[in-house]
Amino acid sequence: MKQDILNAALGQVPADLVITNGQIVNVFTGEIYPGGVAIASDRIIAQGDVDYAIGQDTEVIDAEGNYLVPGFVEGHIHPESANLSLTRFAEVVLAHGTTSVFTDLHEIGVVGGLDAMDAALDEGKATPLKFRFVFPSHIPFSPGLETSGGAIDATTIEEALRRDDVVGISEVVSVYIGMGLPDLMQSIEATHRAGKVLSGHGPETTGPLWNAFAAAGILNDHEALSLEDVLVRVRNGVYAHLRHNLLVPTLPELLRAVTEQGLDTRLMGLVTDDTSAITLTEEGHLDHLVRLALSLGVPFPTAIQMVTLNIADSYRKANEIGSLAPGRFADVNIVTGPEDFRVLTTIANGKVIARDGKLIEPLSIPDHDPVLLDTFHLKASVTADDLVIAAPEDAAGAHVHAMSTLPYIPITVGIEADLTVSNGHLGSDPSQDLLHIAVVERHHATGNIGKAFIGGFGLKRGAIASSIAHDNHNIVVMGADPEDMAVAVNAVADMQGGVVLVENGEVIADIKLPIVGLLSDLEASTFAAQRKEVLAKAQALGCTVPEPFMFLSFITLAAIPAYAVTDKGYVDCMKQEIIDPVLSWS
Repeated sequence: MKQDILNAALGQVPADLVITNGQIVNVFTGEIYPGGVAIASDRIIAQGDVDYAIGQDTEVIDAEGNYLVPGFVEGHIHPESANLSLTRFAEVVLAHGTTSVFTDLHEIGVVGGLDAMDAALDEGKATPLKFRFVFPSHIPFSPGLETSGGAIDATTIEEALRRDDVVGISEVVSVYIGMGLPDLMQSIEATHRAGKVLSGHGPETTGPLWNAFAAAGILNDHEALSLEDVLVRVRNGVYAHLRHNLLVPTLPELLRAVTEQGLDTRLMGLVTDDTSAITLTEEGHLDHLVRLALSLGVPFPTAIQMVTLNIADSYRKANEIGSLAPGRFADVNIVTGPEDFRVLTTIANGKVIARDGKLIEPLSIPDHDPVLLDTFHLKASVTADDLVIAAPEDAAGAHVHAMSTLPYIPITVGIEADLTVSNGHLGSDPSQDLLHIAVVERHHATGNIGKAFIGGFGLKRGAIASSIAHDNHNIVVMGADPEDMAVAVNAVADMQGGVVLVENGEVIADIKLPIVGLLSDLEASTFAAQRKEVLAKAQALGCTVPEPFMFLSFITLAAIPAYAVTDKGYVDCMKQEIIDPVLSWS
């Protein structure tokens, strides 16, 4: 602690900034009372009665009776899902009152490893948004089932845990704990030795497996999908990060723990996990979740606690962020009340950053480190034949196992169907809502291409390809026409990443994502407008899911139920093995 900050707290020198005439929402006590906040340098020095801290040169902001709350803290987010560079991401979330995020930058690491994550983190640290680094627990996410560009193992993690900016490790998978994977167990032990945090990934985890998951020392987890999931977490001392986003809009169900069960919320927080530029610009970030929580009957101070103190506590960082107490970073939001909750002013690190949802000054876009660029390495341009399942010479058709996405969440279920042979390969059948899907490896020019069939998207013609493909970020392509699929894959590679729609051999829409094939330097609202145009064209091709690109990106994720496709093939996620999509030829 700098002496000048202590001198200001003592009243020996004036504060740099004082907010007066506010209503303080105290996240420690749940009280609301009149008062202000005084700031020296980047720290809070007083809250409540702060008139003593005002000097001749002190900047004074009149809150005009509005509420003073801590800057919001995002406890689990992959900012890459917004497809914005970290600078552009910081711009839009700061304008909505978020001043800290806990993130693993896993998606960037999947492409470029530690060097890429550090380059992105350096860019993020140059913004007023605090990026708290929760180091990936492993890359690739599903070892043996996918090819990634970067690699993270226990040795890398042990070195990273010595860094001051690393708060722990992320996405520790419950199933992998149950399997006793040696590399993961070594990383868990190293995290305990370092006194840092284990952040969990425990979907559909119950009974003995849950007990082992919690016993491993998991401090927080974001995979609750039901009231029962919330209960098992908080009853066992694990912070429940209650997730809500376009793909997993579960907050109304999860908050039943508060609104119906009346549980103590000290171990609950609100997180987004994955969000889009459209959501960020049209609905907001954590301020949107606060509005939703308030509409569901959560008391105002409780809702604020759930996006500030509780999240900070879940990473053992409440001594730095998440409250308006002296000594904490000077992150303060001036907001309206619960009836019409809005962020009026964002102060981060003692500086006024945004007013009325807009930054005071836009952030400068840096030159990106070369490790973040030119990340596509295909063995060769693909052809239509590369993307489909070849049939034996005497086959007329096949009985296949396929996956189908649920319409409201990108979790897949298994189905069986009959398909016919056409032009030497198994054909798609849009009348059955069954399409070709393939994943083309793009990191090491291996030539790997995994192939399967997918239902649930409703696409009638053409093809969709994308370099956004959790958790390997190879090129995923889905379509009714193999020729269109090949055009789409090659277009994505040629533009060094992005999303592409193709019909009748022509690219009809695209969005370029040249930063690790995932991110753009476009301003958030401009990017959102482009994305909406592409989504409209996808719907014109028959797509029925609300966000086909975001849905498609999860069909390549081998760590969530029940089936996936990667560059290695068709994956049974529960058994963690590659299976043949063709059950029998006829």
